[in-house]
Amino acid sequence: MTRSLRPDAVLIQAVIAGALSFAHLHDLAAAAGQSGWKAWAYPVSVDLLLVAAWRRLRAGRDRSSWTWFAIALAASLGANVATAGLLDLDHVPAWLRILVAGWPALAFLGGTLLVHAPTPATPDPTPESNDEPAAPEVEMHRTDTPDPAPASAPTAELDPAPVKPSATGPAVPPALLDHARSIADAHRNTTGEPITADALTARLGLPAPTCQAIAAQLQLT
Repeated sequence: MTRSLRPDAVLIQAVIAGALSFAHLHDLAAAAGQSGWKAWAYPVSVDLLLVAAWRRLRAGRDRSSWTWFAIALAASLGANVATAGLLDLDHVPAWLRILVAGWPALAFLGGTLLVHAPTPATPDPTPESNDEPAAPEVEMHRTDTPDPAPASAPTAELDPAPVKPSATGPAVPPALLDHARSIADAHRNTTGEPITADALTARLGLPAPTCQAIAAQLQLT
């Protein structure tokens, strides 16, 4: 979508003012003995110094920008007034010739100071101080004597139950005992009756002493 171009009155006014000021500076420089391309360089030098000072003012960096802005503005306004018929351009006074001849050095000094001036350091924000007074510390002391804690009744230490010595027979590993118990439980769930020692021996297929020891621990008959 193309945007329609609308004329801006301020922009048109700026173009007209810039063109007239440019021409007045050129005419004054030419009348002061600066002919050819030198007469055209003077308006460029004045406008550049004016723009540099204005940009420095917009940044708000230092106060010296006002000085150079005033110098560039005075040069531009002076050329406009001088070419308005108040000055005989055919007989330019000597002091004006000196000012025009010394302007390039002055403009170079001002532009250098404006561009290469050190930037002031920004102060670090100080932390906000808390104006509220700190609460006083209160120490608390007990005046009463705390009651002694009641002595706990000695608890009888429960000795672990002595391990009954196993019946005469070989030791049965826990894993094997669990396997035999799972066989007995499966037989009970299937038939509804406890498994006998002979049936467990047949199912395990182990030596008779081992099977007897397992049946004794599972209390099988």
